[in-house]
Parts: sequence; structure tokens; C-alpha cells
Amino acid sequence: MTAVGLICALTCLCMIAVILLKPQVKYRGILFDTYPLVALTGCLILLVTGLLPLSEYLDGLTRNTSVNPIKILLLFFSMTFLSVYLDEAGMFRYLAGVTLKRAGTSQKKLLLYLYLTVSLLTVFTSNDIVVLTFTPFICYFAKSADIDPIPYLVTEFVAANTFSMVFIIGNPTNIYLATSAGIGFLPYAKVMVFPTLAAGAVVWIVLRILFRKELRKEITTTVESSKLKNKQAVILGSAHLLFCTVLLVLSSYMDFPMWVIALSTAGSLIVTTFIVSKIGGWRPKLIGRSIVRLPWPLIPFILPMFALVLAMNRSGISGHIAGILGTGNSVITYGVTSTITANLINNIPMSVLFSSLIPHSGGNGPIFASIIGSNLGAYLTPIGALAGIMWMSILKTTGVHYTFGRFTKYGFCVVIPALAAALLVLHAIV
Repeated sequence: MTAVGLICALTCLCMIAVILLKPQVKYRGILFDTYPLVALTGCLILLVTGLLPLSEYLDGLTRNTSVNPIKILLLFFSMTFLSVYLDEAGMFRYLAGVTLKRAGTSQKKLLLYLYLTVSLLTVFTSNDIVVLTFTPFICYFAKSADIDPIPYLVTEFVAANTFSMVFIIGNPTNIYLATSAGIGFLPYAKVMVFPTLAAGAVVWIVLRILFRKELRKEITTTVESSKLKNKQAVILGSAHLLFCTVLLVLSSYMDFPMWVIALSTAGSLIVTTFIVSKIGGWRPKLIGRSIVRLPWPLIPFILPMFALVLAMNRSGISGHIAGILGTGNSVITYGVTSTITANLINNIPMSVLFSSLIPHSGGNGPIFASIIGSNLGAYLTPIGALAGIMWMSILKTTGVHYTFGRFTKYGFCVVIPALAAALLVLHAIV
């Protein structure tokens, strides 16, 4: 193994270790994620030893290409801001309350309504936001209703990481892999809607079978009526999100960068919120709270991982791996290997790596297959996606006991039929 390969392998192994053993540390009452430090250390070793010249790294970060990580981060953070803003305005909690109210005393109805609500919201926002928003609410409701929270938590997590495939904005991995191949918003959606619906139908059947016994008990607690915290902010946020989505669809025809559209929309939302709040006589505190809640650890995580990929490209490791993956059915090969790799090194660095492995000729089948793997791979272990790491951390703070083994057991039952359905449909249409 070359020096670059050894450093990259050790970085990934150490990252897995800290995610399993100590994903967060507390300093002066503030929780900090540890996994970005591992990625940053690996990056610094490559730069200090000269295995990756600093000039090449800076050129890769600033180069005017579709895989520029800074542009991708701006796109993702802007879209995330729009989603978090709506959450701070109370829209997600309101919709969750309405969903629970409509279910009445039936747990089967509740599971279906939750699945549909989470799926729909994820399509227009992102899996991370929905997981962060709905998980504490589900834990709270299940405790007060004296029902098992696990069926609802697993259903929420699976639905969020399935329907995040529909649009390019649903997951940062979608953005990275699709933009690396020059795939726009609408061309992406035209393909991915069908594998997503196939996977979504299959996972719903599997979830109903897995939790059929737990759902027999009736709900005895009456759900309180939900109210929007800030109607004006909800209207503003919803209008901006809708407007941004429309522009992203049209960007494929306008040849206008998606990151510019998203960033401009986020900026417009901030400005209009200050104006409307001034007129309406309320303080726009949700702007600050939304900014604080953005996934800032992604920056010191993605940028260093990008250095590892550049070093692997430079040393020829990526080319060797690409040659191995080039044999057999490309859709199946890339779909399965991306799912496995996501659970070895997390789906974000997996996407950065696979963007350099996928051949530029022969169609976009491998790209879409890798996107499927980056989303559905989140089912299998908490390592598979940042959403899984955050989800497990939330469960600990809310007192819900959910082990790594239990996560993997349910994930294994769901991921195989879901992945098979999505890849078979993709293979039929590309």
C-alpha cells in the first residue's frame, strides 16, 4: 500500500472509531462533533508531507468546475437555511401535530400518516432537517401516549433517507455526485423519481411487516391542537422555498448555477424577514437561531475529505479502483459498492470519492446508482450518513435506548429489498 493509501485508510478507520465511540465531546457546556477533526488531521498530514501539494489543493477548491466543493456547500447550506427557517417558524411541528391528530387512536393510521408527512417534507427540504425536527417530537409523543417509539422512529428515518433521493437538493451527496456529472435539477428528477417511488413502496411494506405486532395497541392520549408559532414567517419561508424550487427546475434550461439561485433566495429571505418583522412589530430572532442550527461541522469535514480524494487521484489509487468497478453491470456494481462504502467511511466522503471513480462516458447509470447507495446506505449503520449519527445522538438525549446492533438489524431488513427495487428500476430506465 502506498503512503497516500495508508493515510487515507487510517483516516477512515479513525473516523469510524470516533463515530462509534465518541461522536461528540463537551467543552464548556457546548457539544462539538469529533469526526471533522479526524478528516482535518488526515488532510494536514497529506499537505505537510507533500503527498498533496498545497497549490494543487487550493486549485481544486477554487477551480471553476461543477465539483467545486465550496459551491456545493453554498448550495446545500442555503437550502438548509430555508428548511431550518421554516422549522424555527413552527411549520414542521405544526404539520406533525396535525398528522398525529388525524390518526385518532389507530397506530396503523399514525404510522401511515407519519410516513407520508415525512416523505413529502423531505422531498422539498432535506433528510437531515426532517430527522432533526421530527425525532424529538416522536419521542415526546410516544412517551406521553405510552406507546413504543421505535416503529415511528425507524419509519421516520427510513422515509427521510428514501425520499431524499427525489430532488438533487434532498441530500448533499446528491448535489455532489450529480453536479460532478453535470446533471441539472430537472434531468436529475426525471430519472430519480421512479427508483425513489419503487424503494418507497417496498420499504413501507417491509416496515408494516416488521412492526405489525407493536401497532395493534390503540392510542389513548388525546393530542393537543397545534398552532403555528409565526404565521408571517411561515408564509415568507414557504414562498421563498417554493420560488427557489421553481428556479432550480428552470436552471436546467437557463444554464444558471444552482448555488447562485439558492444563495440569492436565502439572502432574500433574510432581508424580507427583517422588513416584514419591522412592519409587523416582531423580532426576527429566528434568523439568528436558523444560522446557529446550520450543519457547520460539514465545512471542516467535506473540505479535508476533498483533499484525500485529490491525493488518491494524484497517486493513481482512484484509477485502480475505477478499473475494478468497471467490470460487470455498472448500475448494480456502483449501487452496491456505494452502499457498502458509505457504511465504511460515511456517505459524504464516499460521494467525493465516487465522483472521481465513475467514468465520464457510457451514460449516467453509475452516477444515479451511487446516489441511490449514498441515500439508502444510511439505513444500514449509523456510520452510513450524518443523519444517522445525529439521529442516534438525539435518541440518547431523549432517553430512548437504541443500540448499534438494533439499528443494523432493522437496517439490514430494509436496505436489501429497497436497494434491489431502486436499482432494478434504474437499470430499466437508463
